[in-house]
Amino acid sequence: MKNDGEFYLQHALAAYFPLRILKEMSSKLILLSVVALTFSYLALAYEPSSLQDFCVADPNSSVKVNGLTCKNPMQVQADDFFFSGLHLRGNTSNQLGSKVTPVFATQLPGLNTLGISMVRIDYAPWGLNAPHTHPRATEILTVLEGTLQVGFVTSNPDNRFITKVLQKGDVFVFPVGLVHFQRNVGNGYAVVIAALSSQNPGAITIGNAVFGANPAIPADILAKAFQVDKSVVDQLQAKF
Repeated sequence: MKNDGEFYLQHALAAYFPLRILKEMSSKLILLSVVALTFSYLALAYEPSSLQDFCVADPNSSVKVNGLTCKNPMQVQADDFFFSGLHLRGNTSNQLGSKVTPVFATQLPGLNTLGISMVRIDYAPWGLNAPHTHPRATEILTVLEGTLQVGFVTSNPDNRFITKVLQKGDVFVFPVGLVHFQRNVGNGYAVVIAALSSQNPGAITIGNAVFGANPAIPADILAKAFQVDKSVVDQLQAKF
């Protein structure tokens, strides 16, 4: 017959091992849950995959959704997937000397839900596509003509400036959300074609957003932010 010590030891071990196993399982479940939530967040950070062959945008629909509603598939035609015009030079007769010709879902309805778009950008000699961001897209471009200086700035706190001069046939990528620009550094015209990872990438031009906001950002806020006199801010806001 077992003594009291052996009896309590056996019961203690029997209670310990299941509890230990349960704790290990709980830890693994917590880890798996964290991983699952992380990947779920990443999946939600990009445009959802289409659940059908296509969803041609219906510009006449009054329904407001995050994107554009679908046209009746039986009414879809080849022209819904077609755009003509990127062979034409954009009008660069403006203060910056550049012109962006977009091909988004609004110009090419067949792009709706496909998560991609493109633009043609023309630059007069020394023309500039001013510093801006695309809040919803990565951008990759290739130079068709001319010589361009391109660059982007990394996020805080480093704010590292990464820049390169591109020639015809070169390719460069701008990570999503980062401030970037292109400038023609040649004496002739320059042209690029760029692809973006959203049907509606959005564009925030830094100067316009900061100094041309509507209604205007109070000048004293900008003066403190940029560490300049308020009169300097007034002059800049007057230009936008």
